[in-house]
Amino acid sequence: MLRGYCSRRLRRLRKSLHFAQGSKHRYQGKEVTDEQLSGGESRFLLLLVVQCERAWAHAMQLRQEANTEPRKRFHLFARLKKAVKHAQGLAALCTASPRCDARCKLEAQAYSAHLCGTLYTEQQQWKEAMECLHQAQTIYEKLSQALGESQRLLYQQRVEELAPSLRYCAYNIGDQSAISDLKRMRLQGNVGMATELDHLIAQTREKQASSLSEVSWLGRVVPVRQEKVRLFLLAHQEAPKELAQAPDTEAKIAVHERLLMDCKDSLQLLREELRAEGGAGAKGPVSSLQLLHSYLCYLRQRTTVERNLLLIRQVQEGATKCKPQDLVRPYEIIVQNLSEMLQLPGVEEGSEFAERVQAELLLYKAHRVHHIGQALAAVGRYPETMALYRRGLAYVQQALAYEHNLDKDAVASLKELAGLLEGQEYSIHAQSILGSTAETPAAEDKDTKLLVDRLDTYLEDKSLGTSKPRLASFPPSFEPIACKPLFFDLALNHMEFPSLEDVADTKKNQGLTGLVKGWLGGWNK
Repeated sequence: MLRGYCSRRLRRLRKSLHFAQGSKHRYQGKEVTDEQLSGGESRFLLLLVVQCERAWAHAMQLRQEANTEPRKRFHLFARLKKAVKHAQGLAALCTASPRCDARCKLEAQAYSAHLCGTLYTEQQQWKEAMECLHQAQTIYEKLSQALGESQRLLYQQRVEELAPSLRYCAYNIGDQSAISDLKRMRLQGNVGMATELDHLIAQTREKQASSLSEVSWLGRVVPVRQEKVRLFLLAHQEAPKELAQAPDTEAKIAVHERLLMDCKDSLQLLREELRAEGGAGAKGPVSSLQLLHSYLCYLRQRTTVERNLLLIRQVQEGATKCKPQDLVRPYEIIVQNLSEMLQLPGVEEGSEFAERVQAELLLYKAHRVHHIGQALAAVGRYPETMALYRRGLAYVQQALAYEHNLDKDAVASLKELAGLLEGQEYSIHAQSILGSTAETPAAEDKDTKLLVDRLDTYLEDKSLGTSKPRLASFPPSFEPIACKPLFFDLALNHMEFPSLEDVADTKKNQGLTGLVKGWLGGWNK
């Protein structure tokens, strides 16, 4: 942190300058005077600058913590006063010392005036703050004009940093155009100024939020009692001006992202209140709190739709070629949000609002199926593509039934999309017919043939003069050949042998006698 760094730097400076503030057990403050500067040591001026920066850094830390702990604002004022005291001492020392040149004196005066303006701004003393900040801006402008090109940029940057604070003071004094200038600065400023500008704009909206007590939606007036919800509604009302001042599509998307983040916090607050009242899922007449919740849901969904349309435009205008499938997901999110609008509590079926949303839903459904069809056509799936194009034409015809609820741009977009879908349907039909027609196979390119396959055709083959000429395929590919035939011995099945039944009967009649003779027959041999 800057505060810790400044404390360590102060300790090193005091130690090197032998300018300690007392001892370990007792503090004894010392002021930097002209006598120390007359010795030729310029680091004493750096000592005062680091003291100012340490007090200012502590004050900025306390300003962030004061959002949750209001008592710390008193400590914030004390640290800013300490920073102003050191800065005024630095300016007085530089003015009185003959060793400081005119540029050093002017820079010290501008630095002191800037810190004084910061203190008065925190104390809400707008006139005094504006005078001090204008003095610092004037000094920086004069220095930028007097110095060379290499050093001019630094002072011009300081002038640009002071401009938002001056416009904020002017607004609080009574200039109503200052808030528009602050928003324009935020869109055109660098990253370092964005945080400070957001802080100033938030403070301005807090003052305006006190006058926003109710909103009108769907023919009903809804009271707004929550401070966070009022701030979001103010930011949403001012969004068209910010979008008009945005320099490119990226800045417009950033505006929508900020709105969505603020809307998310406001919706969470309303959900907690609905849960506490027990009306989150209650049936019956829609209460004011439920209608306010529905209104914020509608704003979130509408902002999401507009952001996705900007994303689609950004993809289409990008340097790389846009693929049809890249646009399917954004249109899918748009269709989903529009479908959720029709289901919000308080939205009556058949009302003008519902018909307008239904017409938009059909329009973006047609765009979605159009891009899905283009993606399928790229891979040759022509029947599915034609079916999707016909579905898109049906969506367009249904949306034109709500033509009286649409603006001229939406109606023109519907008619343009209908002509595009009809023309592409005929084109895909023709491609499908051509694709189904049997085509004669193309002749093999002669350059790809081996020499053995084109002996009757003369062709200058450059590979013949290289170390690897394309003569023949080696080893040759396998081919089927005739093998040795098989013979089967079937003659035995057609032969007839004499009967042996008489011999079998004789052996059977011998019985036991024959058996005994068989056993003893060997003795006679």
